[in-house]
Amino acid sequence: MTQAFTSIGAMFHWRVQKTPDAIALYRPTNPGWEPIRWDKLQDLADGFAAGLLSMGLELEQRVGLWASTRVEWIFADLGIVCAGGVTATVYPNSTAEEASYILNDSGAAFCVAEGDAQVEKLRAAKGELPNIQKVITFDSEASDDGWIIPFDDVVKAGHAHLKDNPDCLAAIEETLTPEHLATLIYTSGTTGRPKGVELLHDCWIYTGEAMHKMGFMASSDKQYLWLPMSHSFGKLLLMAIIRIGIPTAVDGRVTHIVDNLAEVQPTFMAAAPRIFEKVYNKVVTGAKEAGGAKYAIFKWAIGVGRQVSLVKQRGRSPVGLLAMKAKLADKLVFSKLRDRFGGKIRFFVSGSAPLSRDMAEFFHAAGMLILEGYGLTESSAASFVNRPGDFAFGTVGHPLPGTEVKIDPADGEILMRGRGIMRGYYNLPDVTADTLDDGWLRTGDIGELDDAGRLKITDRKKDLIKTSGGKYVAPQHLEGKLKAKCPYLSQVLVHGNARNYCSALVTLDPDSAPKWAEEVGLGALSLQDLAKHEKTYAMVQEAVDELNQELARYETIKKFAILEDDFSEAGGELTPSLKVKRKVVETKYKEVLDGFYDGSLAEV
Repeated sequence: MTQAFTSIGAMFHWRVQKTPDAIALYRPTNPGWEPIRWDKLQDLADGFAAGLLSMGLELEQRVGLWASTRVEWIFADLGIVCAGGVTATVYPNSTAEEASYILNDSGAAFCVAEGDAQVEKLRAAKGELPNIQKVITFDSEASDDGWIIPFDDVVKAGHAHLKDNPDCLAAIEETLTPEHLATLIYTSGTTGRPKGVELLHDCWIYTGEAMHKMGFMASSDKQYLWLPMSHSFGKLLLMAIIRIGIPTAVDGRVTHIVDNLAEVQPTFMAAAPRIFEKVYNKVVTGAKEAGGAKYAIFKWAIGVGRQVSLVKQRGRSPVGLLAMKAKLADKLVFSKLRDRFGGKIRFFVSGSAPLSRDMAEFFHAAGMLILEGYGLTESSAASFVNRPGDFAFGTVGHPLPGTEVKIDPADGEILMRGRGIMRGYYNLPDVTADTLDDGWLRTGDIGELDDAGRLKITDRKKDLIKTSGGKYVAPQHLEGKLKAKCPYLSQVLVHGNARNYCSALVTLDPDSAPKWAEEVGLGALSLQDLAKHEKTYAMVQEAVDELNQELARYETIKKFAILEDDFSEAGGELTPSLKVKRKVVETKYKEVLDGFYDGSLAEV
């Protein structure tokens, strides 16, 4: 019988009542990991919830949450929704301007900030944040004016409030319905201005129920969670933790992942493709550096592993000579790779960006299955996923139970419908109307369904770039900025979809570039020769460096090429209205673009 929940808080309290003594989370300490039981987690979350109520939080009032992935993020988020508030997430490395926009656009009355880095940005922007009544901080000290207060103090105040008002949280839980707003997650728009995605309590309840129904995660598992909780993928995993009861070690410090995996020994971990790319690159380069017999053995083992992977992909097991080779390859190479991940991994889940088939087959050869999934912030992250017993590399698997999919016959766009779909974009009715069509979410991705009903993503309808780290970048926004900073450029095309950083192709303006050339003593050169000159490269590099100073790290342009010929309608690169045909340009200059990323994993 399916358990029915009316809110995230109701699902959370059900879990606590069901397994109060079980371990919910692990917090990194020095040394080791501190276990946190479900009843302790409730004590902290409910304390924070009551503390917010004592400070005047109203139903569906927004609370900004600006912190990296740590157990306190979970305490705060659960406290916010249990108090009937709405969590408005801010990425931990956001600039003051980005954070201020989200806090003001959402109408946040309070903001939870991690530590000094976030608090100082808020303090500097205080005059631009008229709605923020209090800043609640995990790590910083209280301010003399009372505007900044420690998280622990709010929890203490909440416990006192609960003594005087023991039924206050129960009353909120009775008031909340699945249709109340739970989360605002801001996702990039094509203009560079983020859009607030409205996700209801029922959206998140659905994801938890769907993950439970699929049955390939269990309370006997152990998860390692490092993904940004400010992103929908991280929030999805929190719902799985609650609904299924999965003990989870939480630490968002990316530099600690390898060491933590060896200590935690998880049975599964979710990640963006970039993490797998970095591990792959480190393993391959390490084998090459070892050279000689070791590298020869490594290459032999990879070859054997790929043969085994192909057999397993057909639902069979290797036999005979291949089985013997597989056993030896595992002993010499693959078991050592698995040990890097703690030695107990049953599977990985990959999302946020496309995973290359080569990467999936490499890890599968090593005995670690990567289950690729697909979803958008607008669909609560979870819409499709491969299963351990039913997977196909190159696809994102079947829909989650309760999610419908169809392919638009006009252009192949993927449309989805179900309980996980957002209510809309906050304060953007026109954009919402363009994206939601009679309950169907227009994803902006192009795809097809295979004979078994699995979805394959083949292209992106939107111009929005999604890096292999799962970050969205608005290319037109950057292109316009770069051209503004460098008036000698005619065209700029920012590239980076499914790549681990952004690059650019630029062309010189046939009118202004020759004038600049005369000023620097290059007036005798043709436009084609000018494009190859080191002074021209330095001039463009200066503009790129200036632009990069204004951007988030994942948006910065790491490499660029100056093309000898400008884009034109006759050359097929421009439409009659002089818009750049991105796919045409990317195809035409594929070798140049691919060259930007040769060996790049070692550099990132």
